[in-house]
Amino acid sequence: MKVLLIEDVPSLGKKGEVVEVKDGYGQNFLIAKGKAKLATNEVLNRYKAEQRNKQEQLALEQAQREALAKSLKEIKLTISKKSGENGSLFGAITKDEIAHALEQSHKIEIDKKHIGLEAQIKHIGEYTISANLGNGIHASFLLEVKGE
Repeated sequence: MKVLLIEDVPSLGKKGEVVEVKDGYGQNFLIAKGKAKLATNEVLNRYKAEQRNKQEQLALEQAQREALAKSLKEIKLTISKKSGENGSLFGAITKDEIAHALEQSHKIEIDKKHIGLEAQIKHIGEYTISANLGNGIHASFLLEVKGE
């Protein structure tokens, strides 16, 4: 009996492989437990189509991330906060404030967990902020902090 493995099965094969097994093992264990499906042409074609769709979706997401990285490089974000006479801020600029300002001014949504700060921002000036967009794509943009 030939089956298509839906998940990894130790000592048998990995997900997506078509393997030959004994009828009882295939029917009573693999198919019954949802670890495999009978390898008919219809099942194999459906599985291949699903894999192609996943690859296309991943390629589309990758292209969107790369486009976002390019647009972030051109951004200069400005945040105003109360400051003292010597240029120090009353409280540091947080990742949450940066994410919120990006969303408000440029309509770009980045989770605050993906924003990287080298050090706390406690003074007026310009800073380079990095953002991890996933799949090894990193972007940076300028943040200008102004005092009120």
